[in-house]
Amino acid sequence: MDRAFSENEREDSDRIVLGLLNSVEQDGARSQRHYAAELGIALGLVNAYLNRCIKKGLVKASQAPARRYAYYLTPQGFAEKSRLTVEYLSSSFGFFRKAKADCVKVLETAKERQLKRLILLGVSDLAEIAAICAIESGVVLVCAVDPASKLERFVGLPVVADLDSVNEEVDGAIVTALLSSSAIDALIDGVREKLGAEAILIPDLVDSRPRKVRGESAS
Repeated sequence: MDRAFSENEREDSDRIVLGLLNSVEQDGARSQRHYAAELGIALGLVNAYLNRCIKKGLVKASQAPARRYAYYLTPQGFAEKSRLTVEYLSSSFGFFRKAKADCVKVLETAKERQLKRLILLGVSDLAEIAAICAIESGVVLVCAVDPASKLERFVGLPVVADLDSVNEEVDGAIVTALLSSSAIDALIDGVREKLGAEAILIPDLVDSRPRKVRGESAS
């Protein structure tokens, strides 16, 4: 495993832990299924990360009615949430710079391939930056597709749950999901089947992690 992959994997893990700690702090009585939907990750992953946080002493669980558990942050959990928040904010400018460069690159590739109308696969910080860059590039973004998102609109774009809900003609898609999931992989496969592999644009920030379609990047 190379160093770059290790760093990306750690960043993904830290982002999940930070999101989970924030969710527990806001309402620890919600179900794991609710946390999964809120964070846009698989239910099993939520369970694994909650157990990890409990073992590390960041979160405690108490019995709740209806055979459920309520979760709450320990003092160590509050400290870890603060540390991760500061770390995320301190790296956010570097992330923006890298994400913008990636988005400019895939949008230039889109123009070279005559892909004029695109969809975003995944609601994320990267998707927001892609939307900003698209304005300057002249490429039209039709909508964002994300089965896990509860939003109706994102950066001015409609958000739909699946490809069948995209009502306009599109030429391709930019993968903007920062966390890999089977749902996002299924969307990528769907675009590839309908429009061909050349229609899938994958920024380096996404393609640096192993995926089913790794190698079909915009480069």
